[in-house]
Amino acid sequence: MTTDSNNTARTRVLTGITTTGTPHLGNYVGAIRPTVQASLNPATQGFYFLADYHALIKCDEPARIQRSTLEIAASWIAAGLDPERVMFYRQSDIPEIPELTWFLTCVTGKGVLNRAHAYKASVDKNNAAGNDPDADVSAGLFMYPVLMGADILMFKAHKVPVGRDQIQHIEMARDMASSFNHLYGEHLVLPEAVVEESVALLPGLDGRKMSKSYDNTIPLFSSSAQLKKLISGIVTDSRAPGEAKDTEGSALFQIYQAFASAQETNTLAKAYADGIGWGDAKQILFERIDREVAPMRAQYEELISNPAKVDAILLKGAAKARELATPLIKELRHAVGLRSLASHGGTQVSAKASRVTVPSFKQYREKDGQFYFKLVDPQGSVLLQSLGFNSPKDAGLAIAQLQQVDAKVITDFGTQIGLGEGVKLAEVTAALEALRTELAEKAKAKG
Repeated sequence: MTTDSNNTARTRVLTGITTTGTPHLGNYVGAIRPTVQASLNPATQGFYFLADYHALIKCDEPARIQRSTLEIAASWIAAGLDPERVMFYRQSDIPEIPELTWFLTCVTGKGVLNRAHAYKASVDKNNAAGNDPDADVSAGLFMYPVLMGADILMFKAHKVPVGRDQIQHIEMARDMASSFNHLYGEHLVLPEAVVEESVALLPGLDGRKMSKSYDNTIPLFSSSAQLKKLISGIVTDSRAPGEAKDTEGSALFQIYQAFASAQETNTLAKAYADGIGWGDAKQILFERIDREVAPMRAQYEELISNPAKVDAILLKGAAKARELATPLIKELRHAVGLRSLASHGGTQVSAKASRVTVPSFKQYREKDGQFYFKLVDPQGSVLLQSLGFNSPKDAGLAIAQLQQVDAKVITDFGTQIGLGEGVKLAEVTAALEALRTELAEKAKAKG
């Protein structure tokens, strides 16, 4: 937690948007609108940033990245984000972030990054095509989780709102922080993923997920005329006026639902059942969206036409953010040994070094809904890996058993628990013994 001027504990919440495209309605309901609403919570301290370093991994068009940065910043502000109330900055204006990325790179096992979803997907695609596994895979894509970890750990974020596909990155950030803290002392805060189950995922003009990759988006700040034209192009079925229509599977209805109140949604659902014509339904959708977007459109256009003003806002936000980043990176530089030769601290380093061989268990939940754990060494290499358990309690009981009994108990679990790639049972036995010894020493110190 952090404390404000009134000594009130505040939770740090961090969110970023990659600057690779023009914000559309899906971005608005899925990211921009909920983060603006969250920023008003006095119990939190919000960190909102334009992830332009991340954009370089996905896009090699400089003008597009520059324009997207302007458009996303303007969209966030026009939607109600108050730069004075939160930390609002451009990632590339914080030079401490790439430095922290390197520190984390040095404590993150390659094996951990091998399992990152985006990298694995690229490798699987290459293997399926008969290509070299790493064909067209940049080091930037491979290192993406470390940069994301630095974004989060730089500001000691407690909560990071993410979709289910991003949970793995938060788990990796926790692993990185644990490894760093284990080697150099307690400097970094372990973040927690907040899964946004209720965030709307809007369909696009063709019914697929709204995405610039599919070229089926509705730009958030289209003119009224353009908005109406795009909405008129939403794909519908061939049912004529007077024929009852299904709300389920209707892209038009799903988009309306993301903007409308429950009462408005029920009214349109009844109109569907009564056989409303598609043209009338599209007019209702247009009017509802325009009613919400129109009041923001003037400020957006004013900001877009004055990029120097947006730059000034972002630079002011970066200066405020660096008041936190600069002292932390100075602290971390000293901790790892990048410090004045006249300073002292060798004793502390030696004490930390004596614990380098102690591993740790990491528990996590995968997309299949099951609970897993792994035993990793301080460099992040996997010593043990479990299959899925039905509950976190079952996984926890297995961990407790491994911590209390000789590693040969692994054979009792059968295929439920396996050794890491290239790892021998003797290595696991030694690692678990070291872990048991440390746990016993901690218990003795507390007792």
